[in-house]
Amino acid sequence: MWKFKLSAIACIVLLFASSCKKETDSPTGLTYNPTAYMLNYNGLTPPSIPTDNPLTQQGVQLGRMLFYEKMLSGDGTMSCSSCHAQATGFSDTNRFSIGILGLPGGRQAMTTTNMLWNTNQFFWDGRANLLRDQSLLPIQDSLEMHETLPNVVTKLNNSQMYRDQFYMAFGSSIVTTEKISKALEQFMNSIISNNSRFDKEERGEVTYTASEQRGKDLFYTEYNAFFPAMSGADCAHCHSGANFENDQYMNNGLDSDADMADDGRMKVTSSSSDKGKFKVTSLRNIELTPPYMHDGRFKTLEEVVDHYNSGLVYSSTIDPALENTRATGLFLTAQDKTDLVNFLKTLTDRELATDKRYSSPF
Repeated sequence: MWKFKLSAIACIVLLFASSCKKETDSPTGLTYNPTAYMLNYNGLTPPSIPTDNPLTQQGVQLGRMLFYEKMLSGDGTMSCSSCHAQATGFSDTNRFSIGILGLPGGRQAMTTTNMLWNTNQFFWDGRANLLRDQSLLPIQDSLEMHETLPNVVTKLNNSQMYRDQFYMAFGSSIVTTEKISKALEQFMNSIISNNSRFDKEERGEVTYTASEQRGKDLFYTEYNAFFPAMSGADCAHCHSGANFENDQYMNNGLDSDADMADDGRMKVTSSSSDKGKFKVTSLRNIELTPPYMHDGRFKTLEEVVDHYNSGLVYSSTIDPALENTRATGLFLTAQDKTDLVNFLKTLTDRELATDKRYSSPF
């Protein structure tokens, strides 16, 4: 009797071991040997990389494949790259992206560059706590890719190519939602923009034109109501640091309380003090990512500058620094505006738009 029990236990142990082995072994005999992915972030502050999802060459490669994989959509016609195109700074030049059912989204698609320097959640309203959380929501959104995560997992599990890739990235060929999100997070975290004309000037490799230099001076000079001749555009108040953003949510004077169609951050926090506030985005590659604002209402940089110069609208949550300029405007002349736009264009990283590390692997 004891021999039978011991034999049965031994069989169970063997079955359990066999089951574990099937989950971790590569079905094609590949070796699990993750290699660290080296980031080049010269000119930017050292990033904080998630400790539970360090970047590996294999993980980034899998994430890159998934970013361009149309199987993630309900009808196989859309991928993440459909609304975040490399040629346009990983954004969408449509005012609102069109999903697989031909329906428009509710806000302008945000860029997916320099995500490692976003430390205050994701989306315009910050509804996704981590980048991996953000990566899954468009897949499930009926206005976007209109698919379910179980269906995506099934489709990828049925692909030997993807089972191999998941094994090499995570040590298991079994596809899961968590692994999908982590791979997408790794790839998006690898997309770094730090080689613009601005960056090259900072390194002493190029020299600004007179107009660009004057635009830079205006960008960093604060508003001065008492001495208009010395007053600047005060852009760095919100777009500061090497990534040209401040990790805050702000109301930038687009609409009055009565005309505010989108509650913004308030939808997440339920706080009336957040009504009409949206994430302050990076200005890097701003030339490549029109239209502008959360609803894409401005088609050109010139329109954006005009808004801040003389188009601010009062509402109860408008940023105090902007409200301080509303009565007089920024005193910008036509030449000031031209110079400021010329400086903003120095933030364009031309190499990013064609960098093969970020292009489709298919």
